[in-house]
Amino acid sequence: MNELIMPHNVGVKNALENMKEVLALYKKVTGNYRPLLDGERYLTDKEVASILKVSRRTQQEYGNYGVLPYILLGGKVLNR
Repeated sequence: MNELIMPHNVGVKNALENMKEVLALYKKVTGNYRPLLDGERYLTDKEVASILKVSRRTQQEYGNYGVLPYILLGGKVLNR
């Protein structure tokens, strides 16, 4: 059990090959990744109200009057 692990060892070679395969798969997956909503970060009404330190109702009025841009996504209001 006191065997020295060397790069030419069969187990080491297999482990390195497996890691190369995993790395190739990782690059393939992340290379095709496209963030949702064009990579833009959208906030919920609760988050916006907290940041602006206003009530959620006031934040809703800002959206209604065009002060804050928003989108409806599946019935959920998201602010940019």
